[in-house]
Amino acid sequence: MAFENVLHAVRKQKPLVQCITNIVTVNDCANIILASGGSPTMASHPLEVEEAVHNVQALVCNMGAIDKADSMILAGREANRLGTPVILDPVGAGGTRLRRDAVKRLLDEVHFAVIRGNASEIRYLAGQQTTGSGVDVSDLDEINEENLSAAVSMAAALAKRLETVIAISGKIDVISNGKETCVLRNGCATMARITGSGCMLTALIGVFCGAYEDSFVAACSAMAAMGISGEIAEEKRLRNGTGNATFRNDLIDAVFNLTEEQMKQGVHYEIYKR
Repeated sequence: MAFENVLHAVRKQKPLVQCITNIVTVNDCANIILASGGSPTMASHPLEVEEAVHNVQALVCNMGAIDKADSMILAGREANRLGTPVILDPVGAGGTRLRRDAVKRLLDEVHFAVIRGNASEIRYLAGQQTTGSGVDVSDLDEINEENLSAAVSMAAALAKRLETVIAISGKIDVISNGKETCVLRNGCATMARITGSGCMLTALIGVFCGAYEDSFVAACSAMAAMGISGEIAEEKRLRNGTGNATFRNDLIDAVFNLTEEQMKQGVHYEIYKR
């Protein structure tokens, strides 16, 4: 898989990405989009989202902004009509009745090119029992070598059922379009120690989907870029003895400075076909 080609497309096309996301991570999402080579717009008011989506190359809907679910549906429907890819981050899906109802509405009314979540969130969407709490993945749900085969099958089946790309992020990333499944082994543990790494990843997927037509390849490439950048930031953190606050900035810097050669040489992945 030519991950570096997607990064090249992002830098060349500079896609405009509309993010309806939460107040905790809105600044980080905007900055990661800028760092990658894209341009962000954070329009989320229900009276403007349908108009705003006409100007963008991708739409990101983040359920951390649960109060903006109506805006997501309005923008998502219009993006579908226009043929613009829509990416969903089902933050806390299954955690409360409000979120269960919201994710059902979103899936019923909008077609998503990519759905990116942690293992607990995706397990809920797949109808499996989950032990996740809030927005964090449960240790029992986390993908590891022992349950990897089952996770690959789950992701592929859900992708096929929803006619989308399912992207599960964690210590091991699993991305599937129902026919092909990519397993990525990049990143570092410190990425889980900062607020918004998942939200930033979903925003990055939006940028890559906005520049590359194949949503599966775009999602794989975005997650590879984030993982490699995390490794670069972690190497710097260990060298300088800094903490998670500096790591957050170094992560964004690593995305900004990421080269096509680093993408080509740094990604560790396997492809499974059904």
